[in-house]
Parts: sequence; C-alpha cells; structure tokens
Amino acid sequence: MFKRITLFLATNLAVLVLLGIIMNVVLPMFGIQLGNNGALLVMAALFGFGGSFVSLMLSKWMAKRSTGAHVIQQPANEMEQWLFTTVQRQAQAAGIGMPEVAIYDAPEINAFATGANRNNALVAVSTGLLRAMDRDQAEAVLAHEVSHVANGDMVTMALLQGVLNTFVIVLARVVGRAIDGYLSGGRNEGPGLAYFAIVFVLDMIFGLFASMIAMWFSRHREFRADAGGATLAGREKMIAALERLKINHGENTLPKQVAAFGISGAIGHGLKKLLLSHPPLDVRIEALRNASLDGNAVRQGVVA
Repeated sequence: MFKRITLFLATNLAVLVLLGIIMNVVLPMFGIQLGNNGALLVMAALFGFGGSFVSLMLSKWMAKRSTGAHVIQQPANEMEQWLFTTVQRQAQAAGIGMPEVAIYDAPEINAFATGANRNNALVAVSTGLLRAMDRDQAEAVLAHEVSHVANGDMVTMALLQGVLNTFVIVLARVVGRAIDGYLSGGRNEGPGLAYFAIVFVLDMIFGLFASMIAMWFSRHREFRADAGGATLAGREKMIAALERLKINHGENTLPKQVAAFGISGAIGHGLKKLLLSHPPLDVRIEALRNASLDGNAVRQGVVA
C-alpha cells in the first residue's frame, strides 16, 4: 500500500516538476515570460486542467487496457446475462445511459466505474467478486458503482484535480519568487538555480497537501455512493456487501487511474489515512445504518 501511494505521489509530483521546467525554462527560451501573475494563472490553468481532462477522456480506454477487462457485448452465459440486466435496470432507475458492463480477472473482491460522462460510462467487476459474493451482495456493489456514475463523480474528481493542479503550480511559483527575492536581498536578477530548487521543493509540499484534499473528497463521495447503492438495491444488501468486503483485508490491485472508483480501498493508519481514497469499512457500514435514504438521492446526487 505504501509503495502504491509513493508511486501515485511521485507521478503527480513529476508532472508538476515537468510543468515547472516548461514554464520557467522552455517558454522563456522562446521569449515567453510568465512574470505576470495573470499570465502565470492562465498557463497554470491550461496545464492543470489539461492533464485532468485528458485523463478523464481516456479513462475508459485506459481502464480496459490496464485491467484486461472483457466487455460484455452479447452475454455468453447466465452470469453475464444477470450482470448486464442488473446494470441496465439500475441505470434506468438512476436516470443515466446504459454503461458498458465488463469483467476483469483479479483475485480480490472489487469493482469500479469510470467514464467521461454519465451516459458513456463503464462498470466492471472482478472475477474475485463473482466468486466470493452472492447475487444480493453483487447487486449492491453494482448499484454502488452505478451511483458513482449517476453522481458524476468522475467529472467532479477531474475538475477538483484541475483546480488543485492549478493551485499548486501558481502558489509554488509565487511563493518561490518571494523566497528567492528575500534570499537575494531584493535584487531583481531573474530566476536562478536557487529559485528552481525552491519551486521544486514547494511543488512537492503543495502537491502532497493537494493529494490530501483530493483523497478527502474521494472518501466523502464513497458515503454518497454507498447510500445511492442502498437506494437502488436495498440497505441490507449494501451493508451485507460491505461486510463481505472485509475479507479483502485492504487488497486493491486496481491501477491508480481507477483505484479511487473501486468499491474496495486500502487500509491505512496515522498520517497514511489522509491519503486513502476510501473510508474504513466499519465507518461506512455505520454511516449507512444511520443514513436517511431519499428515493431521489441517486438522481440528484444528494443523500439526506
């Protein structure tokens, strides 16, 4: 789990550092200066939101390739027919377009949803889930994933990540400029090696805080998806599914692009909890037991 988090953070920080090199080294070589904060904000937004939305547009394709998911075109057996029919019924109840339905080979109990919009999504379940869960539990898991789609969680996460990326890029360079100016005694000699070193460190620090914010929101929307799953499939089925997930012991082999949208999350303690995409299962179960469920909650994306 720690290795997965480290890889996730390293990837995001590498992107931020690359953007910093482009804005502070490459663009000035062509006479493009970003000393003005307005210009910096525009460029940061282009880079920050650009990466998020490219990932969103490619999310289904990347998910299929990275998991080796088999999309059910024509159900080949009774299990595939049940999966397809169940998702179709739930999608109609949630007021969204029919998602693609897929199965991917993985030992843990898991499922995920992804896609660029509510009417062009993908819902996939693991072979481990199909082996370990009964039909009622599996129905609840599918309802949880359909609720993610109905709530527009994929688009919301992309927007949030774009805002956070922009914030990190701008703040690191504004603060870096101020620190560099203070250390140089106010001499206006342009950015030097010290400035780039300061910005590099600030990218990592602010990037870490941005990841914490993104994961906080990810945990929040899991409660909404659980409640949406309970609305579509039934509260007791959803609780039974979460109880069954405990045998996973925090295992989650989904690639990072879709890990936050799986129903099963990793386990963490102390500061690691701030970087988890899912709340603890016991907390989710307790919240579901105490929730007041609204029949229109999934369509509206709101749980009372």
